[in-house]
Amino acid sequence: MDTNTDARGPVDRLVIVGAGVMGTGIAAMVLGQGLPVVLVDQDATVLGTAADRVHRQIRHGNLLGAFSEPTDPTGPGDLVLTQDLEAVSGASAVIEAIVEEAAAKTKLLTELSDRVPPGTPLITNTSGIPVDELADSTARPEDVIGTHFMNPAYLIGMVETVRGPRTSELTLERVSELLGRLGRRVIVVQDSPGFVTSRLLHPLINDAARLVAAGTAPVEAVDQLMQGCLGHPTGPLRTADLIGIDNLVDALGVLAARTGNAHYRPCELLVEMARAGRLGRKSGSGFYEYGEVAL
Repeated sequence: MDTNTDARGPVDRLVIVGAGVMGTGIAAMVLGQGLPVVLVDQDATVLGTAADRVHRQIRHGNLLGAFSEPTDPTGPGDLVLTQDLEAVSGASAVIEAIVEEAAAKTKLLTELSDRVPPGTPLITNTSGIPVDELADSTARPEDVIGTHFMNPAYLIGMVETVRGPRTSELTLERVSELLGRLGRRVIVVQDSPGFVTSRLLHPLINDAARLVAAGTAPVEAVDQLMQGCLGHPTGPLRTADLIGIDNLVDALGVLAARTGNAHYRPCELLVEMARAGRLGRKSGSGFYEYGEVAL
């Protein structure tokens, strides 16, 4: 990939578009591994809180030993915030990390492909929308590849990387190299609705919520049984709170629509929670109460 250099060695000009939960988490991961990042969001309110959220996540990552060396990237140029989408010009790679809506992602990827030269990887961070569907309206679908970073991205060291049927070998190589430099272990899967992780996890969460709604067991019991009997590290409903209930509803809708399997449709409890703003950790309440809005 085209790089500049500084005292730390080669530096990619990595641009992330979207300063929400996933965008700031990915930015924290990049900065925590010692690389600078440009974070773009056209919402001034969202962008106004982004730096504080990124640096809080870096401090959290430092406490948990998430980075190879403790880091406090506060020097000029380490984190650049902007509302100007033209900032992607000259990027060696662009990560799209906006809402999990196919129309919004497709529109943005089309705009990005018009602003970067051929061969620049366009990385869509999605939990289940097929990569080829998103790439279809771009000028160069061979440059589009999917990543499914888990939340929080700065703590989870593995990345599900999705190769669309038209993703080029060069794009895959470049993105795998970049993720490796960021300390991530790359697992490559082929394009499919929900890929592997969401295709398995999200229906599990959906069924767990159905059990709670039916009165079969309370939230805590469902999670405790999954932890103690089946080895799930956190339980499906606490995991749902970490993912975001709204994100789950969207992702399950994608699975149902793209596979034709009605069982994937989000259950009424998840839909009601999303409508009520009980989105999980990011809103302060979901299946559990957190007392404050999370990082």
